[in-house]
Amino acid sequence: MAIYEYECLACGHKFEVWQKITEDPLRTCEKCGGELRRLIGNTGFILKGSGWYVTDYARKEKGQKSNSKEEGSQKSSNDS
Repeated sequence: MAIYEYECLACGHKFEVWQKITEDPLRTCEKCGGELRRLIGNTGFILKGSGWYVTDYARKEKGQKSNSKEEGSQKSSNDS
């Protein structure tokens, strides 16, 4: 199910409705009976699990960068 936002062209009332994607869009305002239009808004989804959050990504990146720097300094000291 998705959340759709509607606005009444007559009274300006805005509201959200949970609907199946296969359902027809609403046509009349629940307050005044005026014509509705469906608004396009930001999508709402949630990424769950590890690695999706900024803090998880940043920690992983910092660890990788510090390891690669250490490896690089060890290689150069071994080469001389």
